Amino acid sequence: MLFKNITIIDEEYNVLQDAFAAVEGDKITYVGSERPAGDFGREYDGRGKLLMSGFYNAHAHSPMTLMRGYGENLKLQDWLNTRIFPFEAHLDSNAVYWGTLLAMAESIQDGIVSTSDMYYFCEDMARAVTDAGAKANISRSLTNFTGQAPETLESYGEMQKLYKEYHNAAEGRIKIDLSLHAEYTSDPQTAKALADYAREIGDAVMHIHVSETRTEHEECIARHGKTPAAYLNDAGLFDVPALAAHCVYCTDEDLDIFKAKGVTVATNPISNMKLASGICDAAKVLDRGVGLAIGTDSVASNNSLDMFEEMKVLAIGNKVARLAPEVMTPVQVLAAATTGGAKAQKRTDCGSVKAGGRADLIVVDIAGPNMHPVHNLINNLVYSCSGKSVVMTMVDGRILYEDGEFKTIDIEKTIYEAEKATESILRKL
Repeated sequence: MLFKNITIIDEEYNVLQDAFAAVEGDKITYVGSERPAGDFGREYDGRGKLLMSGFYNAHAHSPMTLMRGYGENLKLQDWLNTRIFPFEAHLDSNAVYWGTLLAMAESIQDGIVSTSDMYYFCEDMARAVTDAGAKANISRSLTNFTGQAPETLESYGEMQKLYKEYHNAAEGRIKIDLSLHAEYTSDPQTAKALADYAREIGDAVMHIHVSETRTEHEECIARHGKTPAAYLNDAGLFDVPALAAHCVYCTDEDLDIFKAKGVTVATNPISNMKLASGICDAAKVLDRGVGLAIGTDSVASNNSLDMFEEMKVLAIGNKVARLAPEVMTPVQVLAAATTGGAKAQKRTDCGSVKAGGRADLIVVDIAGPNMHPVHNLINNLVYSCSGKSVVMTMVDGRILYEDGEFKTIDIEKTIYEAEKATESILRKL
């Protein structure tokens, strides 16, 4: 496929006007201002359009689409204990499949090509992502409230089985991560057992909630005499590449640990603000040389999967928190949503428009009034655009969505089945 006469944001975040990009198989083979020689099949006229990398959602719980709008105006612990946990107790394989497929449809429609997901019924999640044609790093998170030997936990066995059967499945689109849910939902024995397993297999990202709330952060210090980041590091969980989700209350010393260990912070600005947990100091994360990515968290606490919205809130939230309008430039924010997330997922050939890279691409309509005038296109993308401007989403060179049409998902059936599963659970509560 050849994109022609299109605006492109390249790997250096330069804006190329009236440019060309060629896709052959699952790769981008050419990016430039001159038409490449050869026959590339379909030619896409990109006048009034932008070609850019798709987004890499670095922290989510996709099946929780079924709880969109279900628990509002509650503190985090009340939200979890009175709404979320009782609902989740009735989830089954069917509900998780359709909830995940609904999340994939929304993600694809809004330009997200890959998601770092943490949940359970993970085989059903992998099936939904595969059916949608998207990418995901899926982890079966471990909790241990009873002090049971970690290796005897049902979830531990599920985690091992998931890794053995699904890691690099669907031609590499599915990757299996490992996950300790959090310090406060487990014990040191479980953390150390998981760290040992991670080092043993040597090819999985560690995905953990870290210092999401002040209570979590302070109670960890009271229990262990150290912050959650320090506790997790001492357990060995950062001896492999890791994603630390939230990090609202991380200290300077915590960020030093992240830098030394190569941990990426996955900030979730909308969810953290909506639950009144606070604001991750993403500007400081970058200033201290730590990798930054962006996550949506779950639809139950967001309540959408619009990465454009997430970028805008990330930038504005950090400016307000610092009372410093100069922090978090649009390029830094866009990088976190694309290359930052791809790197955190160990998808090293993804996240930018460059020859040789994976063709995980989106086309954005930039002809509308909200995108004009154009003093700086990247400024407009971060502050003026929305997911509704995405007109095409491509993963590994395959078009999954174009001009309102889903190519891999029966959207009417997906919505019907998701609603049906939700109603079934609500009748049991």
